[in-house]
Amino acid sequence: MNSIRFLVIPLVFFSLVLSCNSSEKKTKITKDIPFKKEGILQLKKVSNNSVIKTLDIEIADDAYQTQTGLMYRNSLDELQGMLFIFPNEMSRSFYMKNTRIPLDIIYISADSSIVSFQKNAKPFDETSLPSNAPAKYVLEINAGLSDVWNIEIGDKINFTILK
Repeated sequence: MNSIRFLVIPLVFFSLVLSCNSSEKKTKITKDIPFKKEGILQLKKVSNNSVIKTLDIEIADDAYQTQTGLMYRNSLDELQGMLFIFPNEMSRSFYMKNTRIPLDIIYISADSSIVSFQKNAKPFDETSLPSNAPAKYVLEINAGLSDVWNIEIGDKINFTILK
C-alpha cells in the first residue's frame, strides 16, 4: 500500500506540472499577428464578369506560410484574406488548428475558377476540410462572407502580387 502511495503522489504532482506548463504555452501567443498586404485579389462573377469584391491579401506560397496560414490571428478585416498558392493543382485539405477566427475556405483551380467551399470552419477544429476538386489556390476569408457576397462554384479570381 505504501509503495502505491509513493507512485501516485509523484504522478499527480508531475501531471499538475505538465498541465500548468501546457496552459502557459497556450497563453504565450497573445499578441495579434498584424495583416501584411502582399497583393490584391478580385472575386468575379462568371455569369457577367462583374467584380464581386476586391480584397487585400496576404500570400502563403512557401512551406512555412502554408502550414501556418492564419493561425494565431485574432481578427481579419472584412476586405482581407489569405491566398495560398501551391506549385501544382491537386486535392487539398485544410484544418483549423490554432486558428482563432472562423473562416470560409475557398478552393480554386489552376484556371482561377472556384471549385469548392468549406464554409464557416470552426476555430481550433482539427477536422479535415477537403476540397471537392483539385485546387491550385486556396482563399481564406471571414466565415459567412462567401454567402453574403453570393460567391458560387465557377466564379473566378484574379490577383496581383505586390511583393
